[in-house]
Amino acid sequence: FAPGFRDCILARHTRHAQAMEAYNPNYIGGDINGGVQDLRQLFTRPTLRRVPYATPIKGLYICSSSTPPGGGVHGLCGYHAARAALT
Repeated sequence: FAPGFRDCILARHTRHAQAMEAYNPNYIGGDINGGVQDLRQLFTRPTLRRVPYATPIKGLYICSSSTPPGGGVHGLCGYHAARAALT
C-alpha cells in the first residue's frame, strides 16, 4: 500500500490484447513476455548456450523477454547482455 499514490496519477492508458499484438506481432495474444515460458525455455531461449546474449555476428548482442531470465524480470535481460558485451 502506498498512501497518496492515487493522487499522483495524472493519466491512464490501457490496451486490450488484440491492440498489443497489432502494435507488436511478437506480443502473441497481447503477451509482453513473448508467449509461454516453460521450464525448458527458461534455459534454452533463444538457444542452449552458456552466454545466450551473444550472436554469431561479432559485437551483436540480444536482450529481450526471449533471453534469460525472461520477461518476468524487466530490465535484467539487458543487464546480462550488457555484461556479456563488456567482458
